[in-house]
Amino acid sequence: MKSKRQEAILTLIERQPIETQEELANALKREGYRVTQATVSRDIRELHLTKAPGEAGGYRYRKPIRREPAVSDRLIRILRDSLVEVTHAGQMIVVKTLSGSANVAGEAIDTLQWPEILGTIAGDNTIFIVVRDAEEARQVSDRLTRLAEDPKAPAQYS
Repeated sequence: MKSKRQEAILTLIERQPIETQEELANALKREGYRVTQATVSRDIRELHLTKAPGEAGGYRYRKPIRREPAVSDRLIRILRDSLVEVTHAGQMIVVKTLSGSANVAGEAIDTLQWPEILGTIAGDNTIFIVVRDAEEARQVSDRLTRLAEDPKAPAQYS
């Protein structure tokens, strides 16, 4: 029962912004789970959930980044080294990379786990990124550009 409940928690926090343990407990109850605040608190701790800025302000629960820091750092270096151009139109961002680098650079973008990014598709030298709207496209484009231009810029908070 515990593993199914914890799977449900991960699904719930991906589907909707949940800011508090109480909101999470209520969402679990709507899904048919009998939980207490202590149970939810324990699950949050065991799942290593973190809080990250939400789309509408405030904070929401997120899954932790499970990649090894050395791997993530190396991927970010590859992204910085291979990025040629970042442009956006509507809710799409187009990232041009050196030939043959788009797959690894796309993986680096995925490791960032920026909440604005709904998905990425990488070819040989081009990555398409989809976000919710034009404003998020501008913000993500700016952050990617800053990330590429400043090697000291922290990838998680750029």
